[in-house]
Amino acid sequence: MSTEPTAKAEAAAPGPSVVPAPAARKATLPETTEGMPWPSSHEIKRESNPFTERDWRMLAYAWSGLAVRFAVIFAGAFSVYQFLATTEEKRVERTFQLLETWEKPEYQEAQLAVRERIADLLKRYPSQFGANPSQTELAVYMDRIGLAAMREDGGAMALPDFKKRFDSLVYFLNRVATCVQANQCSRQVTDDYFRDLSVTFWNYFSKYVRQVRASGSSTFAVPVEEYVTGRRPDVSTSLGSSRS
Repeated sequence: MSTEPTAKAEAAAPGPSVVPAPAARKATLPETTEGMPWPSSHEIKRESNPFTERDWRMLAYAWSGLAVRFAVIFAGAFSVYQFLATTEEKRVERTFQLLETWEKPEYQEAQLAVRERIADLLKRYPSQFGANPSQTELAVYMDRIGLAAMREDGGAMALPDFKKRFDSLVYFLNRVATCVQANQCSRQVTDDYFRDLSVTFWNYFSKYVRQVRASGSSTFAVPVEEYVTGRRPDVSTSLGSSRS
């Protein structure tokens, strides 16, 4: 009996199908901080404090470094102090140079002429506001005296001669005020010698000064006003009013 057909039949018969194994699932880390990798299991070392070291060399190094820092800070502070002191000394020196200039005859004569003219007008036109006038009444009265001083009949001195001395006084007070405002003179020393004079001048002649500005000299006595009042006037307003 032949076995070939049987062998052929077995070869032709379909064998069991081979099913591929399912791919292995990737392991996922749990959504907690436990799944996060940690770079090291060692604790971070704290930096050592050289001031608490037992080694005398480390202590010497630490304290010497601290001493150097303090020395640098002290030297810087002293340099600033020395600079400020030198700068103020220069300001005082410039102020005393102005005082020497003030002693010149031309400025002393100018001050005397203005003071005498004002004193004569105060006698000629005594105040009508009583013993205790208000600030407004006093300002009006002083404006009138100042304007009267700039008239021909304002005093014994001829008006052209008086105006020369008046302009000399304005020039000098402008120099004083400019030196202070530019921080080139000591304000304290300047105030001690020239503040009262500048304030008195401005109280009597501020209205006249504004009239001069309105007539075209828009910067006339501007430094004096800034020094006395603490604010710089708007000269463009004076120039505009002179053109209108």
